[in-house]
Amino acid sequence: MTTGTTRVDAPTRREQILKEAARLFAERGFHGVGVDEIGAAVGISGPGLYRHFAGKDAMLAELLVGISDRLLSGGRLRAAEHPGDPRALLGSLIDGHIDFALDDRPLITLHDRELDRLKDEDRKRVRQLQRQYVEVWVTAVRELYPAAPESEARTAVHAVFGLLNSTPHLSTMDRGPLETLFRNLADGAFGALGA
Repeated sequence: MTTGTTRVDAPTRREQILKEAARLFAERGFHGVGVDEIGAAVGISGPGLYRHFAGKDAMLAELLVGISDRLLSGGRLRAAEHPGDPRALLGSLIDGHIDFALDDRPLITLHDRELDRLKDEDRKRVRQLQRQYVEVWVTAVRELYPAAPESEARTAVHAVFGLLNSTPHLSTMDRGPLETLFRNLADGAFGALGA
């Protein structure tokens, strides 16, 4: 490998299946999609999916638990990269969530529509991971705006999530201007805590 370049591995068959399942579930609903359609989207037979997943329920669980885990891991990594600098941390958290919201729109739709279809243990796991992710944000906000009551900081975090997670409902707009708009809106929401 040449210095200064990075190699991105091709997605595994399992990752391809999950990506197409997320897209199809978001477009037509969990019950509106069969395993044959998911298989066809990745070039294998529907029954071939069972070599990778026990069924559609397992795909849904992996998608929703997986994205919650990925967001939390990313948030914790960003916190470790910016110790003692809450402004840089909050900016990094905002940027990371904007990337998620723009790159994984089907998962946002899927979470909104299908979370209740998960088994209790999977749904509890998603909620636990989400609470921990919120705490990463609340900690950064409270460090940056120490005079803000915790309830206001928490409310601001949830409001910013609502804003950023609105991407599936937006009309098309070039990514660069949309990223800038979202960053400015998020910064403004948190800045109100210091006003």
